[in-house]
Amino acid sequence: MNLNRNKFLFFAYCLALLMTVIGACKTINSGGHSKAKHPEEKLGWKLGTQAYTFNRYTFFDAVAKADSCNLSYIEAYPGQELGGDIPGRMDYNMDPDKRVKILNLLKARNVKMVGFGVVGADSEADWIKIFEFSKAMGVETITSEPNEKDLQLLADLCDKYDINLAIHNHPNPSHYWNPDIVLNAIKGKSNRLGLCADIGHWLRSGLDPVESLQKANGHVLHLHMKDLNAKSENAHDVHWGKGVANMDAIIKELKKQRFKGVISAEYEYNWDRNRADVAQSVTNFRESFMKP
Repeated sequence: MNLNRNKFLFFAYCLALLMTVIGACKTINSGGHSKAKHPEEKLGWKLGTQAYTFNRYTFFDAVAKADSCNLSYIEAYPGQELGGDIPGRMDYNMDPDKRVKILNLLKARNVKMVGFGVVGADSEADWIKIFEFSKAMGVETITSEPNEKDLQLLADLCDKYDINLAIHNHPNPSHYWNPDIVLNAIKGKSNRLGLCADIGHWLRSGLDPVESLQKANGHVLHLHMKDLNAKSENAHDVHWGKGVANMDAIIKELKKQRFKGVISAEYEYNWDRNRADVAQSVTNFRESFMKP
């Protein structure tokens, strides 16, 4: 009996060791770390990064940096050099073969391109190209600051392609600096037309982020998340939760609104070595998210 029991224990040990090795191999192949389900995803939040955060590097450098920050999503912006042995820059006019190569490299990193922008167009034909490109790449939300005269066209395209268009705010005096302007412009149009709430630019415009989110309740489709060292047009990014944005209150408000969508980390400071800043901000965000 003891001999059989010893054989069983030895077999169980070997099986456990084998599973550990297989898990380690999967971790290596997926980009260097295991991506357990992130706590925010249970509410339909997709925490990622705007590739512009890493605009000193190629798109695929940005993807690798996002992966190393324990992020599974990225928002691409037009004009960034691609890298990854793919010539050219991120562009909605790129040929289908190049799109497939990008998707394959993203899959190898276990990162999804869920956003594209901030991008715009001057003609219906180019807007259609943007939506067709976004559909092919698996993009959920296009971020833009479009001309108001194009909003009905864009609403129709959103419904046709099942893709959101979120209107982004740069600081005052840009046209969409105040959420009231965006809400008035999209009134009566598709629910897929809404806001890309740039928290930092609201602060630079003298707006309170929580109050602005409350105004936009039900229309926030995407966020560019920032925290700043001051409520000033000259303020700079700091680790989330360490500045004036009131990150805890922002997260509570998004929970209250039952927000579902992408939250892009956009860290526009310490440009050449801000990966660690993004990683710390992500950690702070998830700690704040878990608070009651």
